Amino acid sequence: MKKFVNSLSIFRILAAFAIIPLFLFQMHWSVFILFVLAAASDFFDGYLAKKYKVTSKLGGVMDHIGDKLLIINSMIILAVMMRVWFIMVPIILMVAREIYVSGLREFLGTQKIEMPVTKERFSIAKIKTTLQMIAVGAFFLLIAIGSTIAQPIISKFMMFVLVGLPYVCIWGLWLSLIASLWSATTYTLDFKKKVKKLK
Repeated sequence: MKKFVNSLSIFRILAAFAIIPLFLFQMHWSVFILFVLAAASDFFDGYLAKKYKVTSKLGGVMDHIGDKLLIINSMIILAVMMRVWFIMVPIILMVAREIYVSGLREFLGTQKIEMPVTKERFSIAKIKTTLQMIAVGAFFLLIAIGSTIAQPIISKFMMFVLVGLPYVCIWGLWLSLIASLWSATTYTLDFKKKVKKLK
């Protein structure tokens, strides 16, 4: 079971890089489906690891790397494609947040101190990741639908989807930013406490 759980993290890492050429070749539905499967694997590897008690430090690191690569690669693709400030600004800030928090962890690592991701079910870090997955997934779905449906044959339901989905994308992105900044603040406070103990 441990190998299977770790394979889900490996799948997420591979998917994070696979969506780049798929997007370049305009295989938008493939990008959306692969992203959804990768996002779902994030839930299942954590759930199965806890249920069968096969958690490990290596598995935790791989899970963390898979999450970050999937989200960051996807958001960079969106930022490059949709060059508007209300999409680029939250993406740039969220990528900067990931680098910032990784820097805090790296410094503490040199001091043999861990700053693990909280394991609470509804932690702000997990809420942030969930919102990011929803927002990015909605963007990929919107792009996929828009690239395949001809205007004259759009049904009322599809019109409703095309009108409502952008709001899910934008609001999801900005709510993700709020959660990201909140999460970065909690990590900063925790970092300060740990650094004080070094003195």
